[in-house]
Amino acid sequence: MAERIVIALGGNALGKNLPEQMAAVKHTAKAIVDLIEAGYEVVVSHGNGPQVGMINTAMTTLSREDPSHPMAPMSVCTAMSQGYIGYDLQNSLREEMLDRGIHKGVATILTQVEVDPEDPAFQNPTKPIGTFMTKAEAEEMRRRGNAVMEDAGRGWRRCVASPLPRSIIEIETIRTLVEAGQVVVAAGGGGIPVYPTGRNHLKGAGAVIDKDFASELLAEELNADVLIILTAVEKVAVNFGKPEQTWLDRMTPAEASRYAAEGQFAPGSMLPKVQAAVRFAESRPGRRALITLLEKAGAGIAGETGTTISM
Repeated sequence: MAERIVIALGGNALGKNLPEQMAAVKHTAKAIVDLIEAGYEVVVSHGNGPQVGMINTAMTTLSREDPSHPMAPMSVCTAMSQGYIGYDLQNSLREEMLDRGIHKGVATILTQVEVDPEDPAFQNPTKPIGTFMTKAEAEEMRRRGNAVMEDAGRGWRRCVASPLPRSIIEIETIRTLVEAGQVVVAAGGGGIPVYPTGRNHLKGAGAVIDKDFASELLAEELNADVLIILTAVEKVAVNFGKPEQTWLDRMTPAEASRYAAEGQFAPGSMLPKVQAAVRFAESRPGRRALITLLEKAGAGIAGETGTTISM
């Protein structure tokens, strides 16, 4: 039986704007189809930091220029980003598979993810979105009532709440497609954050769910064998950027948790990736998580590179 893989694409696999994304997804599709061609069942999730920020900025600008257009909630911006990122991804995956003689359907599922409206994260926005700003631009953004943060030494960005995901609303639809042999793009941007109100209504939340935690939940609920979290480095390191920097080939969940408690991984960068990997590895015996570069995903599954977290 083929191993089932959930691949969480980082922002570097998607570019920062429309032209960059159209070029980036062609490269990304080749690496993903390598895995499909090797016989793995593949589900793709992705981040949306630059994209949802761009959409939010555009919709806010429209609302200011024409008050007849209300401000778009963050949940709506996430839905928009899922649609246009999924559009590029599924077209590139389809084209790459057909070029190799692989005949599989590809579908993007607009995915809602339940969060707890009482999650403490709503009182402490930490999730960076959108483009980088100078400190002066960040101060202006803060003056307008938005939370901002310095992002891993790379500049300032707007930030919003990042509650933990509780359940994936469309999981049965996703599972049905995967079991029918389709390639599915789901839980994009961490999913559209919603919470139940009333009898059957789902209300959008003003937040962005971390895509690594949403991908981990997706992998659990699909009973995947491997969670691959793709990032900008080939392996996880301790003492990153210091003379004693050490790249790690393998960690147990306990070792990874200890390093995280020591502050070895940057919040908003490597930390959520390691935390999500630990959750998945601990969720059932035999499951493993891999953190590596897009180009190294195949070699990483074979144990040749990347950082594997498993029991």
